[in-house]
Amino acid sequence: MKKGRFSKTEISFITENHETLSYQEIALKLNRDAYSVENFIKSKLGESIEDKKRIQALYDLKNRPYWEDLKGQFNEHELEMLLYHWGRIIGQFRDDVLPTEELQVLDAIKLEVLMNRALKNQQTNMEDIDTYEEQITEEKGRPIEYQDRDYIFNLERQIAVARAAQEALGRDYKDLQVKKSAMLKDLKATREQRIKRLEDSKQTFISWVSNLMTNPDIRQEIGTEMEKMRLSINKEKERLSEWHQYEDKLVDQPFLTPDTVKDE
Repeated sequence: MKKGRFSKTEISFITENHETLSYQEIALKLNRDAYSVENFIKSKLGESIEDKKRIQALYDLKNRPYWEDLKGQFNEHELEMLLYHWGRIIGQFRDDVLPTEELQVLDAIKLEVLMNRALKNQQTNMEDIDTYEEQITEEKGRPIEYQDRDYIFNLERQIAVARAAQEALGRDYKDLQVKKSAMLKDLKATREQRIKRLEDSKQTFISWVSNLMTNPDIRQEIGTEMEKMRLSINKEKERLSEWHQYEDKLVDQPFLTPDTVKDE
């Protein structure tokens, strides 16, 4: 059984057949472990429509010209969080994202990442303060003649600086939170706005049409139902156009039109 990375030929085969063949069938044909095939499909191709849209969104972002700039602005962990939020938010909006909205989404995610960074810095700062205070307590626990007053003074000064930084980080976090909330409102991505949009769509026919045009999920659902209905009508029309024997032994076509009439 082969190990290691999938070759281009194997990736092409999996991509073309993962919707029709099972993990085990693909693994058997490629002489690969079924688990590795399953993991590749879930992480690289996606199983559901939502997964595929999310993965495609990640691929699109990494191919944007500004991806290299993002790599320079954030560390590896922050980039992972940025990609995670990007995939989910773009997946939420589906295909209804204009270039300007794309930049808004990216800015909103940046604010989220910066908020997390501020919270981490706050936590690190608090740990530093606790460490300094423990060192001061330890030093003051020694006999007075052996205490290093300069050392204690230096620690107290560092605590004061850390507390000032803590307050600044708190203000930064609140400012970022306000900006992110405003940006999400501009994108109409908050739960309150989504519910309001649905409620407003019930008021008038024009509002309903507007909601239909801006909501790809509803368009997809209605379009699917209409197509099912069309296929059902055609199938039933075909069935009722055939000869049918009634209970009184009379044979006739239930659905008789110039297009369906049959020669006796």
